[in-house]
Amino acid sequence: MMEKPQTAHVDGPAWDLSKYSRGDWTPGRSWIVRFLWYYTSLLLFESAILPVSTPKIWILRLFGASVGVGVNIKPNVRIKFPWRLVLGDHTWIGQEVWIDNLATVSIGSHCCISQGVYICTGSHDFKRNDFRLKVGEITIADQSWACCRCTILAGTRVPPRSILSACSLVSPGSI
Repeated sequence: MMEKPQTAHVDGPAWDLSKYSRGDWTPGRSWIVRFLWYYTSLLLFESAILPVSTPKIWILRLFGASVGVGVNIKPNVRIKFPWRLVLGDHTWIGQEVWIDNLATVSIGSHCCISQGVYICTGSHDFKRNDFRLKVGEITIADQSWACCRCTILAGTRVPPRSILSACSLVSPGSI
């Protein structure tokens, strides 16, 4: 027997997406830098054409990321804005990880972010008519492991030595 999907009723005004608002959020770099990053990411990170970490780390640093020593980045990794990324020493980023960082994502040292993890710093205020963008930083402390296919939402602070189980949904206050 199939379970009925969970749904929620929204109280408040109906959304009018023609009035969508980013609020005071900005991407943090000029359109030229974003354009260059988009194609660099598409060609080198989101494809498997560059299977080794060293050139990827160099490119991330070139675009403003803070990357520690001994970092290992597997193929097919997607990073929205490298200038909003901090990676500690000896951290592993697994294949098909998506770091959707509209706000800063800080991943500590000796962390493992396994295959298919989705790190999402953005959402929307569903109680507003303009469906306003909401962003929140994510911090994953040292020696933590985000197991495969888990999702980490905006505003989450993962304590040191945490294990986020496979396919889990992690939000502020859920740890």
